[in-house]
Amino acid sequence: MALPQPRPGIMDIKPYKPGGSQAPGAQEIHKLSSNESALGASPKAVEAYHEAADELFLYPDGASAKLREKIGDLHGLDPSRIVCGAGSDELLQLLVRAYVGEGDNIIQSAHGFLVYALAAKSCGAEPRFAPEKNLTGDVDAMLDLVDDRTRMVFIANPNNPTGTYIPDSEIRRLREKLREDIILVVDAAYAEFMEEADYADGSALVSEYPNVVMTRTFSKIYGLAALRLGWAYCPFPIADVLNRIRGPFNVTMAAQEAGIAALEDQDFVQRNLAHNRSERDYMQQQLGGLGLDFVPSHGNFILVKFPQEPGHNADDVQSYLKANGVIVREMGAYGLGDYLRVTVGPKAGNRKFIELLEKKFSRD
Repeated sequence: MALPQPRPGIMDIKPYKPGGSQAPGAQEIHKLSSNESALGASPKAVEAYHEAADELFLYPDGASAKLREKIGDLHGLDPSRIVCGAGSDELLQLLVRAYVGEGDNIIQSAHGFLVYALAAKSCGAEPRFAPEKNLTGDVDAMLDLVDDRTRMVFIANPNNPTGTYIPDSEIRRLREKLREDIILVVDAAYAEFMEEADYADGSALVSEYPNVVMTRTFSKIYGLAALRLGWAYCPFPIADVLNRIRGPFNVTMAAQEAGIAALEDQDFVQRNLAHNRSERDYMQQQLGGLGLDFVPSHGNFILVKFPQEPGHNADDVQSYLKANGVIVREMGAYGLGDYLRVTVGPKAGNRKFIELLEKKFSRD
């Protein structure tokens, strides 16, 4: 008897593994594995979430109209080009589902976000990984992989997990050398942490070209990861396509209300940014003092390289940290087995992380 079978390639997908949250035996746990907001969520967003409780029996606004208006007001964007989703992950997957098919390919940098490749494989497409220079996306290497079957190019800017970024001039050069039928997706999940003058989130390109999409999230600096809320800024035809295939009520009412309140509390965003800047600088200074290599970060995390000898390699250090209540992210799935990624978290967790590494690597 024949049993239902998934499409070819589905069973080759390794499910996405999120950052850990458990440290059995540890008295106090510091979760520094998922790049979550160090200061939690805005009190105004929490209040809005609680106020939504009385209307849980109602369907949400399927168009997320008020949220899109608020996003447009804050960023100076046309709300009719904005599509909201259950996290930017949903929107990335919908883009692939809509425009990429069997035998096609997508291109991303070698150590880019894993979801791009997973989405491609789910549609029977081939993910292609362009080599990076100094753990930074290389436009020329990406262009070298483009062929007649390329349908989409993904750039995470700044990139997770490396923390590096590509200047606006290079993103523009990439777009100008792509065919008109290839969509360039700029994943700007960590854009709020960027303070460099040569950086741009990609929204201007969306307004200038018919084949560029920018995605953003509320999961990082806004601290709404549990609500799954993100948005995409698109050319009108692409926004129309996404609205045709997304779920009719894909963003919950509670997420919409909390998102609006979070956008209105930019003082919280600035406090979170200042905390991240200060704590990231402290952690990087301490890591350098211990003789550990790390990638100077433009996000709310740091990618740290460890030596290969037993007891001091990435696997052993991760186990050591976990046994002492500090959870960081292993990087083997990204092809960075000698590295660990640590979130710039609350001050207590950051200090505990450094304290444990000092015990392990101090030269005294």
